[in-house]
Amino acid sequence: MLAPGDRSVCRSKINKDGTLYSLAYGNPCTVHIDPIEKKPLFHFKPLSMAFSIATTGCSFRCLNCQNWEISQAKPHEVRHSELFPDAVVLQAKKSNSASIAYTYSEATTYFEYMIDTARLARQAGINNLWISNGFINKGPLLELCKVLNAANVNLKSYSDDIYRKLNGGRLQSVLNTFTTLHEQGIHFEMTNLVVPGYVDDPEMVKKMCGWILTTLGPDHPLHFLRFFPKYKLDRLAPTPLATLENFRKLAMAEGIRYVYIGNIPNHEAANTWCHNCKKLLVERLGYAIPTFNIKSGACRFCGTVIPGVWT
Repeated sequence: MLAPGDRSVCRSKINKDGTLYSLAYGNPCTVHIDPIEKKPLFHFKPLSMAFSIATTGCSFRCLNCQNWEISQAKPHEVRHSELFPDAVVLQAKKSNSASIAYTYSEATTYFEYMIDTARLARQAGINNLWISNGFINKGPLLELCKVLNAANVNLKSYSDDIYRKLNGGRLQSVLNTFTTLHEQGIHFEMTNLVVPGYVDDPEMVKKMCGWILTTLGPDHPLHFLRFFPKYKLDRLAPTPLATLENFRKLAMAEGIRYVYIGNIPNHEAANTWCHNCKKLLVERLGYAIPTFNIKSGACRFCGTVIPGVWT
């Protein structure tokens, strides 16, 4: 509940005389053109570009936030541009971007700006990408799904206690988001940033993978990302490579078919391998793809359908 003059948790909305106003609408503080692999989305239109926007604000308070300079700021505290929804779509077209990504901070906190832009983008034939912590009510998520093409949602841990301590959120709400996206047929990929001392418990990862398999199936890609010291956890060491490799093996042994390691340059676990014949399908070197063996959405060697949107 916000009293008159109060700001929201995300710092980007204010109660003015009983009406909640957005201070971030049309005011992105970040505008970039990114390779879609940066989101990370590995199974959605590879080698395409995403016109990426963000405003300040986040619904979480992650101690390890990688973009805390904007996610934990108020709109007036950073430099920003005026870019309303029609202008976003126009700029995306001019840049030959296949998609618009709502990213970097937390797009749910500028939901009104995002969905107005997404509706115009859908009319213009541009894809919409939601890069999020997944902390959203079902009603607005269903509305967003009407114009959404793909998402990457950060499953920060499989412990409500850690969610509360590390992120200031709750686990079940995020799990509900995955279930809704799955039911709505939205392509999504999952990201787990492995923070040492918090998220590096193999038993917790095993339970997480069990829930994914039981509820969502084996085909949604899962990315384990290396943590680097940031924000309030700047004294922690980076995630050991061995931990990431172990978690990847664990997840694949549990039955998840497409498991990746991120934030490790040119590691072979950034590549896509056919889950049937085990041959290399997509080789990734940074944001380049020197090898691509998927034809009409299937493995070029054995014909197995590879989940994703490949053209």
